[in-house]
Amino acid sequence: MNVNCYIYQITWSPEDDAYLGRCVEFPALSWLASTPEKALLGMRQVIADVIADLEINAESIPEPVDKKHYCKAA
Repeated sequence: MNVNCYIYQITWSPEDDAYLGRCVEFPALSWLASTPEKALLGMRQVIADVIADLEINAESIPEPVDKKHYCKAA
């Protein structure tokens, strides 16, 4: 699965004094970083690691919410 197929959200977290990266399809996961760009890169790496683990363990991988629009190459 291409990690770019998922929907990412980057917001400012006043509580953490950092940018918070999230992925709609993996709501339990997040990544904190000093810049929005680092939050997005970190979140994509987390998702890639989780997908690799799911594949190794033959577990189901969440489908992108809107595969039709966000993942034309997949």
